[in-house]
Amino acid sequence: MSDYYNPHRTRNLYDPLRHGSTSLTTSGSGQAGAGKPFKLSRSKIDLFISCPRCFYVDRRLGTGRPPGFPFALNSAVDALLKNEFDALRKDEKQHPLQVQYGIDARPVHHKNLDKWRENFVGVQFHHQPTNLIITGAIDDLWINSKDEYIVVDYKSTSKDKQTTELNEDWHDGYKRQMEVYQWLLRQNGYTVSDTGYFVYANGITGARHFNGKLEFELTLIPYQGSDNWVAQTLTEIKSCLDNNKIPDSSKECDYCAYHNALNELR
Repeated sequence: MSDYYNPHRTRNLYDPLRHGSTSLTTSGSGQAGAGKPFKLSRSKIDLFISCPRCFYVDRRLGTGRPPGFPFALNSAVDALLKNEFDALRKDEKQHPLQVQYGIDARPVHHKNLDKWRENFVGVQFHHQPTNLIITGAIDDLWINSKDEYIVVDYKSTSKDKQTTELNEDWHDGYKRQMEVYQWLLRQNGYTVSDTGYFVYANGITGARHFNGKLEFELTLIPYQGSDNWVAQTLTEIKSCLDNNKIPDSSKECDYCAYHNALNELR
């Protein structure tokens, strides 16, 4: 099998001598230089916030958390939503969901949209103070009458009650995700609305007959984001990566709690 969990990764690791701000240049002059930029995804920023120890062990030492199972159904819903919004994007028309909620927005065409949507590519920005290249793949991009770009993220689930607001603790990760995307676009020189939207697709399970079809109810959830925390967090991440000491784990980290419980059994 090619897609197996590798607990001893040797690629995409941060090396203070190679990526740090005091690395020697490769020109042979022996003078201190900026070092090679290190690429960091939006999800890794969230990992750092979730647990600095897990982040450090992943990015510095090469052992990441075991991956979960891929959500193929979620990916299918994302693809269908993109197709639906793209069909209207060509004609510069609103989606019925935007009309239903009275949103001043429509899907917008941008020459880089396909690239910005691509995993492991996405929107990128080289943050000079930390020498980190931050990346994040958006789901969709809208525009309002003020010519402000609007970041949109698709979410899918299946609950008895439709999600209408982001009030659960685990929704904080969704909010940070939106804010990093907004920050990335702003750093690239775009005017971005503070208000982003989550298109929530909830699978309906109360139908009497399946008939080989799963129907979804769509809800549009606005979110007023603030990216003021991003730059400071990147500074903290840089400090963490440059330190040769493994940081403490988060008290809420289930992975570290499991690891610690195993050590107690030895």
